[in-house]
Amino acid sequence: MSQRQRIASGQEMLNLRRARMAAAPPLLRGGFRPFFLGGALWAIVTLVLWLVAMAQGTSPVPHLDALAWHRHEMLFGFVGAVVAGFILTAVPNWTGRLPIAGWPLAMLASAWLAARLLPLWGVGAPWLWLLLDAGFYIALSILILREILLAGNRNLPIALMIFAFGLVDAADLAAGMGWIDDPVIAVRAGLALVVMMISLIGGRITPSFTRNWLMKQGIREGLPVQPGRFDQLVLLVTAGALLAFVIKPFEVSTGAALIGAAIFQLARLGRWRGWRTMRDPLVLILHVGYLWLPLGLGLLGLAALGAGVPHSAAVHALTAGAMATMILGVMSRATLGHTGRELRADRVTTALYVAITLAAIARVAAPLGWGEYMLLMRGSALLWIAAFTLFAWRYGPMLLMPRADDK
Repeated sequence: MSQRQRIASGQEMLNLRRARMAAAPPLLRGGFRPFFLGGALWAIVTLVLWLVAMAQGTSPVPHLDALAWHRHEMLFGFVGAVVAGFILTAVPNWTGRLPIAGWPLAMLASAWLAARLLPLWGVGAPWLWLLLDAGFYIALSILILREILLAGNRNLPIALMIFAFGLVDAADLAAGMGWIDDPVIAVRAGLALVVMMISLIGGRITPSFTRNWLMKQGIREGLPVQPGRFDQLVLLVTAGALLAFVIKPFEVSTGAALIGAAIFQLARLGRWRGWRTMRDPLVLILHVGYLWLPLGLGLLGLAALGAGVPHSAAVHALTAGAMATMILGVMSRATLGHTGRELRADRVTTALYVAITLAAIARVAAPLGWGEYMLLMRGSALLWIAAFTLFAWRYGPMLLMPRADDK
């Protein structure tokens, strides 16, 4: 194919996508729209069903016990949906190509939704659930890989991590159904992959948004710098520690590696000077979310060393803390920006940030014995539900309507 033919083919694809976006309903004009809304609603539904399951001593699905279902849906259902929405929205910025929209986006979102609902309804064999759930992430990774390769972009590791996330998803379901001996190795692997995504992507956007905000305030000195060799070292140390955690989570060497990674991550966060963004919750929340990362890694390390830290506290510092907080911070900011609205946190947004922070603190404090256990657990659940309900109420209409600046 000649260069002229390649240019014509590329232009034809762009024209097709523009027409697709114009013809699509607002909900299907960008990956962030269905997946941010679906992820937020699923965060509420999953927790409510988990509370009901604990009270009744039953499981919401026929193929997994309640705890295995809860772990799977929080990680591969809720977190995975938001990862999909973010990546589908970020890839066009990385590649300069138009977003995936219209019927291809509808098919992706339908696959994710089917994998959530069919097991609840008791429809289909276990292998069908596995194929649907893992197939969604594998298909997503192939779409992203295609966009990245066509544009010659540097973000190939992200596509590979999503592909690995799909494989781990399948392994987790297989383990929950008794097909794999270790029932939680895939959960550890999925957790490790998401922590690395936060380290990689959060390590780009947090200092970048902080720098931009500080410069708008007229501050020109002591600004965060773009990721460099130190950041690469932090990622390498963190990846090594997480690999050890996946393979041998309770070894002394693993505990030492995790604590080392926590120290490096904390030093990295300090270089971004988040304390200077106290007047802008949209930026500050990213620093708060990232702070949970070294805290969670450190607690995991202490748990592995037998220092009296419950494994549950460490895991929830990473999930209810780092993941949920970063998710709400990114979803709110991206929704405002990509629907043509001012990047400003109103009272509802600030309230949901406070709610998720308190929910995470209570969830980690409960197993640590820093208060009455059931009171902290119930309080954490109510605050979690409040945070995502506020997001759905405030941002749901934005996700369902055209951009504010559409004529």
